[in-house]
Amino acid sequence: MKLGIVGLPNVGKSTLFNAITSTKNAAAANYPFCTIDPNTGIVPVPDARLDKLADIWQTNKKTPAIVEFVDIAGLVKGASKGEGLGNKFLGNIRECDAIVHVVRCFEGTDVVHVEGAVDPLRDIETIDTELILSDLEVVSNRAAKFAKAAKTGDKKAAPAAAMLAALEEHLGRGENARTFTPEDDSDENLALLREMGLLSGKPIIYAANLSEDDLMDGMEQNPHYQAVRALAEKEGAECIPICAKTEEDIADYPPEEKRAFLAEMGIEATGLDNLIQASYHLLGLISFLTDGKKECRAWTIRRGTRAPQAAGKIHSDFERGFIRASVVAYEDFAACDYSMAAVKAKGLQRTEGKEYVVQDGDIIEFLFNV
Repeated sequence: MKLGIVGLPNVGKSTLFNAITSTKNAAAANYPFCTIDPNTGIVPVPDARLDKLADIWQTNKKTPAIVEFVDIAGLVKGASKGEGLGNKFLGNIRECDAIVHVVRCFEGTDVVHVEGAVDPLRDIETIDTELILSDLEVVSNRAAKFAKAAKTGDKKAAPAAAMLAALEEHLGRGENARTFTPEDDSDENLALLREMGLLSGKPIIYAANLSEDDLMDGMEQNPHYQAVRALAEKEGAECIPICAKTEEDIADYPPEEKRAFLAEMGIEATGLDNLIQASYHLLGLISFLTDGKKECRAWTIRRGTRAPQAAGKIHSDFERGFIRASVVAYEDFAACDYSMAAVKAKGLQRTEGKEYVVQDGDIIEFLFNV
């Protein structure tokens, strides 16, 4: 999973990137465009279930699922036409599975806002407009191509031409691609939409960057945060409160100290934990687990994945030669005090076939033959 962190200059996105990836790779400074080349960082997905299995087995190797974060240069008005750092950085977004849009929701004059004042809805509209304009150019070119082919009698091109014309009109009204639903939702049209990789069609998480005080006890009183949360609900997007400065301050703490610090602030989870949880929910992702002395590992799949395809995440031979899967739900394992003997005695270890839909937290052993 690859998440692109975007936002106007000086909203805290590079500070957040540094914190969640525990690096100092992304320049974080009080002036626009201090990020020039996109920075990337790989972070493990926190999973207490995997930690427990690794402890039980005293495993030789613990391999968590991972998320790749990309810190993309601050966008400004006119980015789609080359302003600021231009189209190159819009292209970086195209490669991502989802967008984390960092929005400044804290006041203060010590950090300069590129627009002169804090207004998160205006900031969101600024970036959304640039993504839409970039998409409009892509769709317009593609629509003209299919329309020309349809006029020559290409019957396969006609449905795509009609859909692209409707999408072009939709984007032209300033509506993002996430809110577009084609009248003809054939497999071919849906595949074309996916293939274009439209920027404004990417799933989005709004990371509302708050002050430390607001994060502890004032979120409900912060009108900026409330405005962003309301917009996210309207769009069907995710919205998480976060304090990039706090995340940066605790980035190098050992896990125990980090938990103790957050507990003192009355915060249950780090911004990274909340961000990953939101991204999994937004993208419809879950994890299944494999365990053993040699390795305990978490595997990321899309919700609704059947057992053979889940096995294919481990190795293509597992999918090709799939016979059956031995499955134990992690919750059942925990309820049996982590005793596999008790799990088997209660009949909670199941044998599943090719039609089984893997559930989040399943502990699976695959049997295959090639």
